[in-house]
Amino acid sequence: MPARRHTRRVVIIVPDGVQVLDLAGPAEVFAAAGRLSGQRHYEVVVASVGRATVPTSAGFAVTATPLAALRPRRHDTVLVAGGDDDTIRGALDDGRAATWVRRAWPVVERVGSVCSGTFVLAAAGVLDGRRAATHWSACERLATFAPRATIDRDAIFVVDGKLWTSAGVTTGIDMALAIVERDHGTALVDEIAARLVLYARRPGFQSQWSQALVAQREASSPLGAVVTWARTRVGDQLDVAALARRAAMSPRTFHRRCLAHLGTTPARLISQLRLERARTLLGTSRLSHKEVAAQCGLRDAAELARVVRRRLGVTPGEYRTRFART
Repeated sequence: MPARRHTRRVVIIVPDGVQVLDLAGPAEVFAAAGRLSGQRHYEVVVASVGRATVPTSAGFAVTATPLAALRPRRHDTVLVAGGDDDTIRGALDDGRAATWVRRAWPVVERVGSVCSGTFVLAAAGVLDGRRAATHWSACERLATFAPRATIDRDAIFVVDGKLWTSAGVTTGIDMALAIVERDHGTALVDEIAARLVLYARRPGFQSQWSQALVAQREASSPLGAVVTWARTRVGDQLDVAALARRAAMSPRTFHRRCLAHLGTTPARLISQLRLERARTLLGTSRLSHKEVAAQCGLRDAAELARVVRRRLGVTPGEYRTRFART
């Protein structure tokens, strides 16, 4: 897509205690677009509802423009950065950021969030009836806080019309790259990614949990041995009762331990292990979709397609095309 001639403004709203990478990652992508192209594609404005200098999670402060002094414009991109629980609670209690976003929504080109900034968007009402992503640790809370939204618990970022939401921290970089790609094309984005020495550009449907990270987390858990056992048996009729028996616990106790140590329910754990296996087979084998489904404990290719589309936002065929290594 050819570059547009006007300069887009990117307003990044930062609460007190903002997580630095939620702000700096996207800001650097937009700044790099200008440096590498020689054109002023984006003007980045850091905005705050209160102080002129905003404390960050890293202990230093950043300079910000008062949000009240900014009037939403047609070509604006508005992003709300996140932070820890106290940071977001403070932003929600204050309410001014959500009020500004609510007013900006019908005017600007796109509205988005990084990490737990989605809670401010939820308070503004812009998540209602839409899909959204947030950091994995906040998905359940966001689902409760925004019951009319569909929370994608796996995707690193989600685009639903003019709404862009990311899982947080480094995924804000992935989302910002996708925004620049939509505005100015692939060539510029590839150059930005290379200059920032990114290991890989990740599409939005890529899971927040790489297999390596999942394995590390599970290995340190008291339930690690049970998860390892289950991973080798996802093609069988694996269920919660079988996992509980393997752990020598009642189903109720096993449910509590899963939540405490793995941050998920046993049923979702089984679903995640099956998805993990499906992704591996789709990316590394030439098995038919029916054969992949059988090896993942799914009934047929149709169920495989439903699971992959629901969790990753693409069909098994699309996933294989993009990620196959065979």
